[in-house]
Amino acid sequence: MKKFGFSIAKKLGEGTLARAGTIHTLHGDIQTPAFIVVGTKATVKALTPEQVSCLGAQAVLANTYHLYLQPGDELVWDAGGLGKFMHWDGPTFTDSGGFQVFSLGAAFGKGVSKVAKGEDAEGSGDGRSSSQNHSAPAKVDDGGVIFKSHIDGSSHRLTPERSLQIQHNIGADIIFAFDECTSPQDPHEKQKHSLDRTHRWAVRSLEEHKKLRGTQALFGVVQGGKFQDLREESARTVGVMDFDGFGIGGSFIKEDIGTAVKWVNAILPEEKPRHLLGMGEPIDLFLGVENGVDTFDCVAPTRMGRNGGLYTNDGRIAITNAKFVNDLGPIEKDCGCYTCKNFTRAYLAHLFRSEEMLGATLASIHNLYFIVRLVSRIRESIMAKNFLQLKDEFLKRYYG
Repeated sequence: MKKFGFSIAKKLGEGTLARAGTIHTLHGDIQTPAFIVVGTKATVKALTPEQVSCLGAQAVLANTYHLYLQPGDELVWDAGGLGKFMHWDGPTFTDSGGFQVFSLGAAFGKGVSKVAKGEDAEGSGDGRSSSQNHSAPAKVDDGGVIFKSHIDGSSHRLTPERSLQIQHNIGADIIFAFDECTSPQDPHEKQKHSLDRTHRWAVRSLEEHKKLRGTQALFGVVQGGKFQDLREESARTVGVMDFDGFGIGGSFIKEDIGTAVKWVNAILPEEKPRHLLGMGEPIDLFLGVENGVDTFDCVAPTRMGRNGGLYTNDGRIAITNAKFVNDLGPIEKDCGCYTCKNFTRAYLAHLFRSEEMLGATLASIHNLYFIVRLVSRIRESIMAKNFLQLKDEFLKRYYG
């Protein structure tokens, strides 16, 4: 039985790197481009696996850091692996825990994301990098990271080897090399230092993966922040390693995501799949696909849904706004999701205003359907060679 593979069905051309293809895994194929639904703790928040499947999701991504701490990767192994543990029959991914290192270490208590907007990416101006955070519950060194559990304060050591061991126990189809995610505010010198560490960790991750002899596909991670020379260096370095595919790490300037992704994908091997880690807003999807990305993951659809934010073709709406209290129309007139076919805006507004749990479920179903379907439409537009038309029409309508 073929363990893993990737085939390209259509290249768009027209000055783009966009392509439509298929990722083959032991638990089924993924038609790309595809949005991978995030199920951080072996669950997509507020939804059953059947609901996730019915809205069109092809695969689910879980979080190594969180599953290691609770319930423990050994238990997931004993349960038969991630898919059986969470009753998901399709392909699965796990990240490496690298982003949690960033959020608990360099970014702890600073409100810093891995993606910045314009002036936010210039840093504080005091010359200090974001790694100098001595009160953080995670400390990074060349060997790995020591961190304190957010659950009980216990100390743990995570290394490239340990991350791979945990991911092998969890048993997802596609796993990622351990990397250091940096802040968009970090200067070139800091980014270069972290990049060299990520490259050394990539080698160690590969070596451990080969020792473990599992069935999973291992993706290397490209970093480098907002700097073209570092992004290209990382793509050249990681691209020649024996990975099955590649993840593109964050630390972007939001407005330049397409450019930074293009720097990388113009160099990475064309015959292997590329995953954009933690990105999934509509503009990210179009810019990513246009510049060679095959898969995406992001918590935004469910997180926003649980807070009453809903995607529509005319942009986001907040369902708790007073204007929706008596609105007996669906969230989106022509939407085919379970929520829009059966419930009104007024009902959703009622659920959120009365703090009923069903509100989070129905909103999450709609948002995931919207994003999953949007990427499916993008794939269809590549096959039909009208991607640029779809991009122009959708973004004009959505962002006004």
